[in-house]
Amino acid sequence: MRFTHSMLGAAALAALSLGATTALAAPASAAPGTTPQKVCGSGYKTVNSAPVGSLGTVYLTYNAANGKNCVVTIRNTPGAAVYMSASIFIDATLEIDEDYGQFTSYAGPAYAVGKGHCVDWGGAIANTHVKVTQSNCGSLKEHRTTSVR
Repeated sequence: MRFTHSMLGAAALAALSLGATTALAAPASAAPGTTPQKVCGSGYKTVNSAPVGSLGTVYLTYNAANGKNCVVTIRNTPGAAVYMSASIFIDATLEIDEDYGQFTSYAGPAYAVGKGHCVDWGGAIANTHVKVTQSNCGSLKEHRTTSVR
């Protein structure tokens, strides 16, 4: 399922921090060799990534032409549909986007205008969740959290 909206501070941060708990969507399917650029679109370059345990990787990409970031979570090995998510939150503008549901290969894309702002982003595969906060903020150190629920 895909949701795009702006929220007020605490609600937006809570949504990213806690993640979605239930949602069902038509399974996504990806051809072998799925990349963040294929999912996000042309012009997006990977600027950061985080492993989702041993199950896959969540990628943060950026398109300099439009100032948007894109997040996508890609499984290492596509298979039966499992819960997956990809989310992004821009604290300075309260913009949030997320994609979550039962997918076979990847979740996303989730987009937000991040030019000149710190980015909070993350993803999940099955019961393993990754959250990266205060990312891509120049000299500020990002914080990474991986949890199994």
